Amino acid sequence: MIRPWHTWVAFGLCLAVVMIAMGWISLMVFRLDRAQALSSQQAALEENIRLALWRIDSAVGPLVARESGHPYFAYRPFHPAERAYTLLFDEIQPGEVLLPSPLLAFESPYILLHFQFTPGAPLTSPQVPTGNMRDLAEGVYTTDEKIEAAAAHLAALRRSIDRDALLSSLPQGRSKDLALAQVTEPEVLEPFQQTLEQRPFLQRDTLQMQAEVQQQRSVVERNVRVQQQVSNVAINDGNTLLATTDVSGGASKLLWVGDSLLLVRRISVRGKDYVQGCWLDWPGISRWLKREIRDLLPHAELEPVRSESPAEETRMLAALPVQLTPGDVPVVTNHPVSPVRLSLLIAWGCVLVAALAVAMLLMGTISLSERRATFVSAVTHEMRTPLTTFRMYAEMLAKGMITDEAKRRHYLDTLGVEAERLSHLVENVLAYARLERNRIARSENVAVKELIDRVSNRLAERAGQAGMNLVVDASDSVLAQRVRADASAVEQILLNLVDNACKYAASGVEKIIHMEVDRAGERAALRIRDHGPGLTKADSRRLFRPFSKSARDAAESAPGVGLGLALSRRLARNMGGDLRLDSDTHTGACFILTLPTA
Repeated sequence: MIRPWHTWVAFGLCLAVVMIAMGWISLMVFRLDRAQALSSQQAALEENIRLALWRIDSAVGPLVARESGHPYFAYRPFHPAERAYTLLFDEIQPGEVLLPSPLLAFESPYILLHFQFTPGAPLTSPQVPTGNMRDLAEGVYTTDEKIEAAAAHLAALRRSIDRDALLSSLPQGRSKDLALAQVTEPEVLEPFQQTLEQRPFLQRDTLQMQAEVQQQRSVVERNVRVQQQVSNVAINDGNTLLATTDVSGGASKLLWVGDSLLLVRRISVRGKDYVQGCWLDWPGISRWLKREIRDLLPHAELEPVRSESPAEETRMLAALPVQLTPGDVPVVTNHPVSPVRLSLLIAWGCVLVAALAVAMLLMGTISLSERRATFVSAVTHEMRTPLTTFRMYAEMLAKGMITDEAKRRHYLDTLGVEAERLSHLVENVLAYARLERNRIARSENVAVKELIDRVSNRLAERAGQAGMNLVVDASDSVLAQRVRADASAVEQILLNLVDNACKYAASGVEKIIHMEVDRAGERAALRIRDHGPGLTKADSRRLFRPFSKSARDAAESAPGVGLGLALSRRLARNMGGDLRLDSDTHTGACFILTLPTA
């Protein structure tokens, strides 16, 4: 025989296995969900960085290309008109017509100064004319204030740069950047896509490969931006030399000298090397470029790169030796109702509901099994006493052992009482079995008086057997009220209530059973009240439970199996009424049967 605790231990072990499995699955799902969220955030960040780099290069590229396209002779305040593009670096002769440099009155919010290193001469600027050229420039092409401001910048630049150091940093011929390989995105990404498809599906490998693809895409896009920038600069560099054979030079190059950002180039005129360039206003350019990408990277910074091999080459600008730092990125937080979490929550809910349903089913099954076992034990005990009496008295009467007529009559009366007791027990069991099969009572319209008259004699007889009196208290108007009820069911309910009063209240001082009939709203109420010891709270809680009396309880209390009240309530509710214990009664026990009016 399987004991209840064996069943609960097995259920607990199964539930523990399911919970451990669900916990492990939940942990894995949360990890994968967070990894996916991190991957998505990283992909979004890389996309914003690429867009920001494109936007910055597109904004600053024209500035660099334009500065690279100034003619080589524009770095002197004036040049002779008759010698257009030829021998322009020779000394100016008296009487020659002079043309002003386009840089003499040049104004830009991002250019501090244009300058030139002439072999054997100090640093000069087309914006700082001297001698007669200053007199020629003032009032016509520029102002004294602008010249003085440019002179201050020129003095500061003279203290920070050196001609030989600049020449050593500049290429001799055309820029090697023009030879950059034309690498396209599919050529770079195809090997990674193939590897991604060939690998077994593992979330960690997939995320790693996605990161590698993002990295390679950034490399491709930087090469494209570099190629575009080099092409623009090369086209403009061509304008600096034109068709002269006496002048040659290299492409412009951006250099960091201390905290100053310079765009410089080497120009060779008749074998002599000149250094030309401009001093960029890096703080102003930095503020301008950060405003351009504020919507993409609100906390981004632009950091100078002074080495040839930066740590993050993919975040280098193509137009400037500057690296983009995205700044603080908000920590990823999974949405509490994301599809994955919602699915997991639903799964947990289903598991818990299923576990609760199984637990309730087990509890009900075990409880029913225990109550049925108790019922069998109580019924066996309840039937054993009358059967023993039947056997003993029947043998004595059959063998003629009882010769006294009074004793014979007493024995026969005892046999009749025990037969009635067994009949009542069997009737209750069969009635409860019919209710368990959901048989609906046959209700009819009947007057309360008819119900009382039908059962009152039988109830009075049962009360008389216990030495008690049945008192019916009802007004004529209440007795005339009609209700919908099954007369036989009502009779059985009242008989069970009176039988219980006879069993448990017979020892009371006042041996009276009251049956009171009145109205309770839209219903008729029949009260069965006695003057016995009443019921404890523990008894009240399990009063209407079927099979609630064990064999031990049956042996220590009045006869019965604890089925009468449960059966009576089921019968009452099956007719649309109810049966309850009146807890307001201070002496004895009072049960109220309510029936719906017709």
